[in-house]
Amino acid sequence: MARYWPGRSLLELYRGDMSWRELKVFLRHLPRDSATHRSVHPQSPDEEFWTPERDLAAAAVDAIRETTYAAIKLHGDRKKTRRLKPPKRIPRPGVEDQPDPKVIRLGGRRPSSAKELAAAFSGAAATE
Repeated sequence: MARYWPGRSLLELYRGDMSWRELKVFLRHLPRDSATHRSVHPQSPDEEFWTPERDLAAAAVDAIRETTYAAIKLHGDRKKTRRLKPPKRIPRPGVEDQPDPKVIRLGGRRPSSAKELAAAFSGAAATE
């Protein structure tokens, strides 16, 4: 309690200076790395290691790799890029890999196909 709420202690609850509701709100909003939060919400070592910040960093790396792949595939020599496969995403705990290697996922929930990406990046001329 002293780490996240300096100047306060559980003695205040006993003395009547702190209400049960105030303690409940404090405990509910503890950070994920606090010992109390970890003991109340036990997680596997992989889930404990995988913080929201690391998830965002992995998403950024995945987006950069997928954008690079799309740019090379769209603007590269067709003979050289024919066998080029989409990059695999950084594995995350509790998330399965995509089974279809022909699908490019550039964020969002719905994956985009290479044909849709070509139409999107080429503009109206590619769709006509």
